[in-house]
Amino acid sequence: MELSLSIPSLLFPAISLTMLAYNARYLAIAALIRQLHQKYQETELHSISLQVKKLRQRLTIIKNMQAVAILSFLLAVITMFLIYVELNFWAKLVFGFSLFSLMASLILSFIEVQMSTKALSIQLKDLE
Repeated sequence: MELSLSIPSLLFPAISLTMLAYNARYLAIAALIRQLHQKYQETELHSISLQVKKLRQRLTIIKNMQAVAILSFLLAVITMFLIYVELNFWAKLVFGFSLFSLMASLILSFIEVQMSTKALSIQLKDLE
């Protein structure tokens, strides 16, 4: 397979959009944590502290999603540099790691979405 500058550059919009989505999830969870913290200070309900514990797990996953996506982005840029200096073997190797990092980020995103959906279903069950 011949690796050209255009192939790793195709990852740029995908990774950028992924990072935007991850950042939006982070901001939503951060706002929820702040809201729950205020509610906990007012009521000191045990159920709120359990929710915060789950949100902390989700926040850790989102942090890791972002870190791995950034690594993927960085590796794609390094790949482009390696192609530019005509180190094709290394470019292919680094590009493979970039793709693997993007896949890992997406898998973490899948796990976080599953956790989020499970939390929402528990909330809906309480309403019924």
